[in-house]
Amino acid sequence: MHKIDLITGFLGSGKTTFIKKYAEYLIGRGERIGILENDFGAINVDRVLLSDILGDNCGIEMVVGGDTQDTHRRRMKTKLIALAMNGYDRVIIEPSGIFDVDELFDLLYEEPLDRMYEMGAVITIVDAGIGDLSGESRYLMCSQTACAGRIILSKMDMMARDGIGSALDGEEGRVGSETIKRDLDLLNNCLTEFKCKRVIDTEDIFPADLNDLNDADLAGLAECGYKRFSHIKMPVMDTGHYESLFVYHLELDHEDLVSRIRGIFTDDRCGHIFRIKGYMNTTDRGWLEINATSEAFLGISETEESENVIIIIGENVDKEAVRRFLPVQ
Repeated sequence: MHKIDLITGFLGSGKTTFIKKYAEYLIGRGERIGILENDFGAINVDRVLLSDILGDNCGIEMVVGGDTQDTHRRRMKTKLIALAMNGYDRVIIEPSGIFDVDELFDLLYEEPLDRMYEMGAVITIVDAGIGDLSGESRYLMCSQTACAGRIILSKMDMMARDGIGSALDGEEGRVGSETIKRDLDLLNNCLTEFKCKRVIDTEDIFPADLNDLNDADLAGLAECGYKRFSHIKMPVMDTGHYESLFVYHLELDHEDLVSRIRGIFTDDRCGHIFRIKGYMNTTDRGWLEINATSEAFLGISETEESENVIIIIGENVDKEAVRRFLPVQ
């Protein structure tokens, strides 16, 4: 039986950053790893971030979009069969941030997957200090945390640099503890709203700077297992509530790009934007990788030549409002 680890979490929470560290650790201890990328939208730019760990001991497959939940389910099942036949010791699934975890558990009961796989760890990554969520997003948060063996609160380091606090000792640690308590309350409220009996406590939480995880941290997370708690079901993927917009072959300088991205996050007419990600060949700084989850967490860094595409993901997105900033398709 092959083992499956599910690394889930909301859009932009840091799943790809964690998976890269996690896969490198598992490969280092001699495992052959298959990674299944399962993005929301027609193009998966996160796959590029994992390309440098590809080799004899690591392969990557991807599930592209899916107009309905049934279509998405069939595509995922086909990819899981193919990965099992390739003989990987462990398959790591990175779903999109818009993913109902029960979909995977249901699939593993179906033939022939029930003879191929056993569930390993469910690790959920949640932005520390996450803000208000819509009803649909609260449902996804319930689904993604109800089964988690461990919940990683990511971006604690960013919050500290922005003066919000961290999980360290001292005065900043006190503020960080308050952040963790607030996040625990939010997560438990999401679970209660959808009639889930799980109660998350501090033992379930792992506050982390994802880039600083060491082998001992990763070993513990690999063995964290999972929980099974039921909750009310909602067909989120079929509602059209979430949308991804694409910008191709844009030519801007770095300052103009930053200004436009910040404008999308701050203009309420654009909708609730979760993440802007992709790659662009700027006129003054060359190729840049874009990974922004809010105006405060605007990640833009130099990178190697890639596909010139930017993806904007959110809920209740107004395409015409976004077009005031970027020429989305």
